[in-house]
Amino acid sequence: MSSPALRSETRYRDGIRAAIAVAATVWFFGASFGLLARASGMGVLPPIVLSATTFAGSAQFAITSILGAGSGTAAAIVAAVLLNARYAPISISVAQLFQGPRLRRLVESQLIVDESWALASRGGGRFDRRILLGAGLLLYLSWVSGTAVGVLAGDSLGDPKSLGLDGAFPALFLALLVPQLRAPHAALAAIAGGAIALVLIPVTPPGTPIVAASAACLLGLRGSKA
Repeated sequence: MSSPALRSETRYRDGIRAAIAVAATVWFFGASFGLLARASGMGVLPPIVLSATTFAGSAQFAITSILGAGSGTAAAIVAAVLLNARYAPISISVAQLFQGPRLRRLVESQLIVDESWALASRGGGRFDRRILLGAGLLLYLSWVSGTAVGVLAGDSLGDPKSLGLDGAFPALFLALLVPQLRAPHAALAAIAGGAIALVLIPVTPPGTPIVAASAACLLGLRGSKA
């Protein structure tokens, strides 16, 4: 019989393997962020540090776009906070998986992103911790290394939109969503979340529709456990 350590290592590898295809898209998006950040005048080191400490693509793109357009730091921070507020319900849904010292939980929680969360889902509100962490680690390394290459390579990478990368992330999230819709409550939560986002997009600041939609989906998750 294999030892617990070996089983643990295998499960983490399962998460890494599950995220390989996603990681390729994340890497290219990280590179496009590096390009945009360098072009907006952020320099070389700040974008890499931002990716290493924030690890949130939508928020980082928002910060860079707002600062690049000449808006103030306060506006950039508010937009980033609103966009990242969706991680509150996501984190609540997996909070019971994280035990031990606060520092360990703080480090591990950095790996909770949309993609690792979706890959770790096992239906019925259940999640696999090792899949989440294994996938999250690969995605983190892909994002940070992609950012570094984008910053250092500059315009030699070309325009990311010419490669179709602007449509890659929506397609990726759709692919991650479909397997979650087997249960009726999950499909209802997804429909409600999508409807809320569509209604709010024209009338609310960036990030608000995502927060409201994710809250609706959290209610659906709670309903599945009732």
